[in-house]
Amino acid sequence: MPAVRTQALVLRSIEVFETSLILSLYTRELGKISVLAKGARRLRSPFNSSLDLLSRCDVVLLHKNTESLDLLTEASLVERFDALRQNLSALYAGYYIAELLADLADHAIPHPRLFDAAIVTLRHLDNPELRSRRVMRFELACLAELGHQPALNHCVGCGLIVETSPAPSTIGFGLATGGLLCDTCRPHHPHTTTISIDTLETLRTLSSPGNAWRELPPDLPTLSQTRTTLAAMISHLLGRRPRMHPFLESLPGSTPPQQRSQH
Repeated sequence: MPAVRTQALVLRSIEVFETSLILSLYTRELGKISVLAKGARRLRSPFNSSLDLLSRCDVVLLHKNTESLDLLTEASLVERFDALRQNLSALYAGYYIAELLADLADHAIPHPRLFDAAIVTLRHLDNPELRSRRVMRFELACLAELGHQPALNHCVGCGLIVETSPAPSTIGFGLATGGLLCDTCRPHHPHTTTISIDTLETLRTLSSPGNAWRELPPDLPTLSQTRTTLAAMISHLLGRRPRMHPFLESLPGSTPPQQRSQH
């Protein structure tokens, strides 16, 4: 087994045996992997307390080309994200990012840009006004990198460009197919919902490069429906509601429980 050095984000940790841990890591070069860290729970651990949840580490591991556990041999702390230690809402957002990486990403398929997006997002969760938008931008980046990018300009059924001018008030959106549906195609697709054109424009802004997403007002009414639409898409992909969704309701732009629509 070759030794591999890579950057890693600690997603999950399970205690095993008397002194060891099984860790789920999201790495830049290898993607999501599971490793055995022997002796990680000893008082004088060889890993020097670098394997805390949501820590960014530099690791060396013996990598297997199967889904069996890799063996972690070295780990040193690179970064702890201060916002997660100082603010509960930021910590919940960080746990949600870890859940998406752990449950949506396939084993051992690298996505360096997704790793970088996760690090940047975790690093900047301290601003409460931008926090919800940063989480939604990460959700859209995660969907795009993992092959589930929603179609926001054309119908996913027939491929035709969806005209929004003159603007209708609402448009069909497929949760299973992942994107817009024209009036002709919508009846033939299950698991659809309706979104407003303003929500569509918000999704486009959040998924685009640049800084236009920063200019969206934190109290913009469409942020709530945007949050709900992304939550429904991700829940459909996972086959369940993410465990951290209830804890995101304190973020600006989240949907209060009594207003949350059913899809």
